[in-house]
Amino acid sequence: MILMIALMSCGGKQDTVTDRVKPIIVTEPVIYDTDDPAIWVNQEDPSKSLIIGTDKNVDGALYVFDLEGKIVQDKVVRGLQRPNNVDLAQGVVIGNDTMDIAVTGERLTHNLRIFSLPDMKAIDGGGIPMFEGETEPMYRDLMGVSMYKRPSDNAAFVIIGRKTGPTDGTYLWQYRLGADENGGITATLARKFGQYSGLNEIESIAVDHELGYIYYSDESVGVRKYYADPSMGNEELALFGTGVFKEDNEGISIYDNGNGKGFILVSDQQANAFQIFAREGSIDNPHQHDLIKTVYVSTNESDGSEISNVNFNSTFSKGIFVAMSDNKTFQYYRVEDILDLNK
Repeated sequence: MILMIALMSCGGKQDTVTDRVKPIIVTEPVIYDTDDPAIWVNQEDPSKSLIIGTDKNVDGALYVFDLEGKIVQDKVVRGLQRPNNVDLAQGVVIGNDTMDIAVTGERLTHNLRIFSLPDMKAIDGGGIPMFEGETEPMYRDLMGVSMYKRPSDNAAFVIIGRKTGPTDGTYLWQYRLGADENGGITATLARKFGQYSGLNEIESIAVDHELGYIYYSDESVGVRKYYADPSMGNEELALFGTGVFKEDNEGISIYDNGNGKGFILVSDQQANAFQIFAREGSIDNPHQHDLIKTVYVSTNESDGSEISNVNFNSTFSKGIFVAMSDNKTFQYYRVEDILDLNK
C-alpha cells in the first residue's frame, strides 16, 4: 500500500505532517556517518545490483550493500580519509577500455579516488590530485562529486566541488578521465565553472546524462543548472527552488520517466522532506523547474540520495529511491511511494 504523502503548493509549507513515507528496507549501519549513495545496476541480473554509500570519517569507507540492505563485506573499501560523496557511471570509455567505475573524493588528501565495478578495486594508483594550484583555506577540501557520461562517445567526466571556494563562477572543476601510455587513469582539467553565493557550501551535484545538464545545490539559496558538456559553455541556465527550503537544500537525484520527462528530487534537509520539481521544465521554458510537491519521509537530516527507474525485483519493480539518514543507515523506498508516475 502506498502511504499518504503530504503535499505542498508553491504558496507555502505545511507545518503539520500527518504521515511520512516509510522505507521498505533500512540498511545495516556503517561505523561513523553515512552521507551519499549511488546505485550500480547489474545489467545481466538487476536483482543483484548494488548500493554504494559513503561513511564520512578520517577513517572512512565506501560501503557496498545488496538490495536487502546487507553489507557486502568483501567489497567494502576501508581506510579512506573522509570520503564525502560518491557517484558512478556504467559503460564509460577510458582509453581503450569500456568499464563501470565509482568515484569519490578524499577530503583530507585532496585526491579523487576511482574504483572498478562491481569488484570495487582501486584503479587510480592511490589517488589523483584535485584543485591543484589552489592555496586558500579549504579550497582543496573535496566535497561533492558527480560523473557525466557523454552520449556521443561515452567519454567520462568528473565534476567535483570543495568545502568552500571562489564566488567568481569557478567553484566547480570538471575533469575528463583518460589513460596514460601505461594504462593508468588520468584526469585532465576541462573547465572551471559554477556560481556560488558564498553563504554556505556546495555539496550535492547531479547530472542528467540524457538531457545533458548538471544540477547542484548552493545550500541556503537554491539549485543551479548548467550544461554538462564543457563545449556548451558556462552559462547558468537556471536557479530554482529559491525560498522553498526550510534551511539547506541538499541531495539531488533525477528520475527518468521517459521522453525527456521526469522529476528532480532535492532534499529539504531540516524538514526531513524532498522537494519535487519537473525535470522537463515548463511548456515554454525547459529551464523553468516548477515545484510539483513536497514528500515527507522517514529519513532524518538527509544529505544524499539517488534514484533509478530500473525493474530490480518484485519489491522495487518500478525503481528504487535510496536516501541517507543520520542514524548511520541508508533507507530504500519504492519509487511509486515517492512519485506520481502518471505525470
